Amino acid sequence: MRILILGGTVFLSRRIAERALELGHEVTCLARGSVSMPPPGADFVQADRDGATPYAGVERDWDVVVEVSWQPHQVEDALRSLGARAGLWIYVSSCSVYADNSVPGADESAPLLPAYDGDTPAPGESYGEAKVACEELCHRYRRDGALIAGPGLICGPGDPSDRFGYWPGRLARGGTVIVPAIHDRWTQTIDVDDLAGWLLTAAARGLTGVFNTVGPSTGFGDLIDRTVSVVGFEAALRWVEPGWLLDHGVAYWAGTDSLPHWLPEGYDGFASRSGEAALAEGLSQRPVEETIQRVLEDERRRGLDRERKSGMTAGTEEQLLAELPDT
Repeated sequence: MRILILGGTVFLSRRIAERALELGHEVTCLARGSVSMPPPGADFVQADRDGATPYAGVERDWDVVVEVSWQPHQVEDALRSLGARAGLWIYVSSCSVYADNSVPGADESAPLLPAYDGDTPAPGESYGEAKVACEELCHRYRRDGALIAGPGLICGPGDPSDRFGYWPGRLARGGTVIVPAIHDRWTQTIDVDDLAGWLLTAAARGLTGVFNTVGPSTGFGDLIDRTVSVVGFEAALRWVEPGWLLDHGVAYWAGTDSLPHWLPEGYDGFASRSGEAALAEGLSQRPVEETIQRVLEDERRRGLDRERKSGMTAGTEEQLLAELPDT
């Protein structure tokens, strides 16, 4: 297949490019190239998608176009320029499009957020609404000729968010580890290779429709237990009540001094979305332990003591451990 990836230089879009090349497809990546370059073997068209004519170098027929942007103006410009030239249009959306995150097991029929309708690029706090707008644009321009994939948390080697990797990396460093006491809360993460592989398989079949492309759901306590086993962690876990953590400035989910996988109350459905439709169409979910091992090896390559985008810093953890009441 002749595949155009609008991106192809970072994490998921790069892994799609790498897997497509491994399968013998002809791959072109259109990107700025300001952070990293596409994988060897891919044709590279350097372009700023906010420029005047970003698609001038790729206006030809494609078997597949892969789009990952969350900015509606970029997605619409691409659809106007290339939508009629693509056999299949793949849009990587997000489970953040859903209006209600409280219901476990919800599927693709769940109500969506209102679409972002601003005249300027969407801000970060409107990510979910912007993704809804992008999905609507795909339906408008492609009608039934689009495959819309909605992952939740994606992890794997090269993950720039540092979210899933925090726990394998932190346990590998050793010492007493602060863990939120949320044993029974759901977590749900898809391995980047499972997602990239399924998108290419679906593309070869010409599959269209909307699918939650999510990983297996597992309880947070179970995820930590599995991580302990894979890492070979032998020090102490200090399970701390969520209220105490919040009172001491620890953040949910992501960002500096956060504890990944810890979500606010009322988000029971965010990490337990139904992926049955995609599973019925061939999506595979590798064992959680295998993903933990892959991520652990990547964390060690990148450096266990590196500065991270998500997770608790060593200094903060040391301070909080000193302040914790004896139990």
